[in-house]
Amino acid sequence: MVNIDEIREYRSRMNEKILASGNRDIQRFFALDNRVYEKGALSAKTKELMGLVASLVLRCNECVFYHIDRCVEEGVTAEEFYEAFSVALVIGGSITIPHVRYAFDVLDEIAGN
Repeated sequence: MVNIDEIREYRSRMNEKILASGNRDIQRFFALDNRVYEKGALSAKTKELMGLVASLVLRCNECVFYHIDRCVEEGVTAEEFYEAFSVALVIGGSITIPHVRYAFDVLDEIAGN
């Protein structure tokens, strides 16, 4: 079981702490990270799905959580999630299976299942 509120609170608290450090390079990177997922030639929804696939392949569960959370906000359907998970499995191979399990768990928690 995933504690959604705890993960969101931790991420928010730590991001504030990191940005408060005053380091301009860190602040610039965080700003770029926010901007790159905004609507452009690709929709924000598509970009978040791309981020989710990359996170699964790179095996970063904190990133998987974040992108699932954002994908839900962008209106990604269950079928779209499952296709994205399939792409990640093909690219990343069987080593990504534990992270796809985690993704299903997160999706269930966020969806309230």
